[in-house]
Amino acid sequence: MESVFESAMSTPDFWIRFILAVLATWRVTHLLASEDGPGDVIVRFRALLGQSILGRLMDCFNCLSIWISAPAALFVTRQALDWLFVWLAISGAACLLERLAREPLMIEPASQPSEGDEFHVLRPETSGVTEQFDFSDETASKPRA
Repeated sequence: MESVFESAMSTPDFWIRFILAVLATWRVTHLLASEDGPGDVIVRFRALLGQSILGRLMDCFNCLSIWISAPAALFVTRQALDWLFVWLAISGAACLLERLAREPLMIEPASQPSEGDEFHVLRPETSGVTEQFDFSDETASKPRA
């Protein structure tokens, strides 16, 4: 006996609904997590939520896509077990789309500091180290076991 999910997967209607649900989930999730929205409505809402649980949820695309994809999965199927898998698949596909849609990461070589640069991280010399630490104590010079 063929399950509802197996028969639904064989029809073009299922795949059209699934793709539409994935695209809609990506669009709404991207709007809420990464955009200001029309008239800055979304950014104001995000600021209103602040650092609350909902505010942190609004900053995480992957987390938010789980909740946005739940009602979208109802558009694809109404069977409980099928809905569970379709729900997770829609969220996963939206997350993959988000990764594909990101701007590529550009890695550039670090610029070398000039001789007079005061802001370099590594110091070429260790001047002042003996002044900061008192090495006269014998226990300080022994390695710790």
